[in-house]
Amino acid sequence: MMIKRTITNIITKRLNKGKAIIILGARQTGKTTLIKSLFGELDNEVLFLNCDEPHVRTSLTNVSSSFLKQLIGNAKYILIDEAQRIKNIGITLKLITDELSEKQLIVTGSSSFDLVNEINEPLTGRKFEYFLFPVSWSELVEYRGMIQTMGELERRLVFGNYPDVINNPGNEIEILNNLTSSYLYKDLLSYKGIRKPDLLEKLLTALAFQVGNEVSYNEISNMLQVDKETISDYIYLLEQAFIVFKLSPFSRNLKNELTKKRKIYFYDNGIRNALISNYNPVELRQDIGQLWENFLISERFKINHYQFRYVNNYFWRTHQQQEIDYIEEYGGKLHAYEFKWKTGKKYRFPKTFLNTYPDSETKIITTENYFDFILN
Repeated sequence: MMIKRTITNIITKRLNKGKAIIILGARQTGKTTLIKSLFGELDNEVLFLNCDEPHVRTSLTNVSSSFLKQLIGNAKYILIDEAQRIKNIGITLKLITDELSEKQLIVTGSSSFDLVNEINEPLTGRKFEYFLFPVSWSELVEYRGMIQTMGELERRLVFGNYPDVINNPGNEIEILNNLTSSYLYKDLLSYKGIRKPDLLEKLLTALAFQVGNEVSYNEISNMLQVDKETISDYIYLLEQAFIVFKLSPFSRNLKNELTKKRKIYFYDNGIRNALISNYNPVELRQDIGQLWENFLISERFKINHYQFRYVNNYFWRTHQQQEIDYIEEYGGKLHAYEFKWKTGKKYRFPKTFLNTYPDSETKIITTENYFDFILN
């Protein structure tokens, strides 16, 4: 039984509306499986083009509309997989959308640093764009039911939510090691901006150890003995490859609020743990608080995206070490959250924050009440 992805229904409603459908996300999150499942019974009407194949890349590079018409033939649906591999792909997609408007074009990409830049202008007003993350908690609940999913919480904190990991219990370590050895950032390693692959791996490891803590580009540059600009560029590329994402500090009123440092999280706990080679069970870990925080924030990002809930995301900290793990701003109000793995301990939000932002809503998220936070 295949895990049903939330955006399947969203995409289905967008079919045959005269616009291209773009699906972005890291490698191995299930993009190919998703688009193939949409048209499993329409083989005669579907043309599937895998851009990892050299001959496919040649066929889609710098082509004319007449050639595309011959290539596509009678196919009604054109599925172009890993489109970031095609040079000048934006022009090719524009030709298909404009000259073959009766066709439905669906495109996937596992890195956005080239793809988004190339398609934004040619496909302005001609596309719907979505992200596919590792399996979300809500998708897992639908797949396995609430009781079984709750029972898997500790495994998900350690091994993460990549589809192959979920579907192959017992083989998680092998799968994650293979994924992080090169495949996950395959596109990054071939990208013109990456001149030092070993530096990329060292940077990822450094970021993995600092999950939940403020990251200083200066400190990392000193640690890895490379200039700050290179660190900034590489982290940007890791964001564009959907491996990590950043939270900026929230600051409005106080002079002692942090304004420069940021936090960096991984879209998947399993990837983070693979990078530091730590698959120990929860009860043996010193970093369970970091795992819990990374899990909750990444799951919150997923559910916000899939529900088209547009919020501003922050963390908050002062130079006096007062802090709040996560803040969302929407509806003209701040919603502040603290994440606690251990229950029973009393926690009070900093008076400085409450006095400065008196209309804020606050909530502590624990293992006893996390469902609503990552499901709704």
